[in-house]
Amino acid sequence: MSDLASLPGNTFGALSAPSHAQAQAHAAPAPRHDFYCFIHKALRHLMSHTLLRLGCMDAENAETSAAVLDDVQVLLTQLRGHLQHENDFVHTAIEARRPGGARHTADDHLQHLDAIANLEDELRALRDQRAGQRAPQALRLYRHLAEFVGENLIHMQVEETQNNAALWALYDDAELQAIHERLLASVPPHEMALVVRCMAASLNDDELVLLFDSMRQTAPPPAFDAMFGIARSQLDDTRGARLARALGRAPVPGLVAA
Repeated sequence: MSDLASLPGNTFGALSAPSHAQAQAHAAPAPRHDFYCFIHKALRHLMSHTLLRLGCMDAENAETSAAVLDDVQVLLTQLRGHLQHENDFVHTAIEARRPGGARHTADDHLQHLDAIANLEDELRALRDQRAGQRAPQALRLYRHLAEFVGENLIHMQVEETQNNAALWALYDDAELQAIHERLLASVPPHEMALVVRCMAASLNDDELVLLFDSMRQTAPPPAFDAMFGIARSQLDDTRGARLARALGRAPVPGLVAA
């Protein structure tokens, strides 16, 4: 993890769906640079996993519930950062060439920031609740988080269709790639590490190969090894070996690639 923490964000220039040229090289149908596909898959995984853990949580078990509530806070912090990145780079790009073009999702973001603040208030209240009285507060937080996740799933679909269409109409792929690299350069290393981990857990095999093949072209070897290690930790043996072989690496850590 130390290798990841020492690198600038633009080392991770592959953390989006590939451009047309990259996709053609792997026979994958991705006609334009897609800001949203990979990161949204990662966030859907993180939201779903966290919501599931919260629903299963024993609110009266101080040790296990503390870990789950920490995960809820990580999710909310990650989502707040994601909103800011989209506001600063994606919405700004759309508005620069089509004033009002990002109004719909920008308004959603304001509502989401309010919802995140409310969820954090509920989270603190649950942490402070006396033993024996935590279950109702936990259920309340769970239901409100579930509502928030549902709204985000719809919101992401709008971004992936309407906002992508606007970006593709207003910018060519080279311009979109440059904007995306500036966005990635602004992402703190600890946030980037979580993104890599969630992408590894949520992308399909072809997407993982595209992701790590592109990373290998831009990241220093120690950083690539760190990222690859994060990915392997999220994959079962079969998928991990398949990814390793596709990248010309040993299918089992410690062995020499065939």
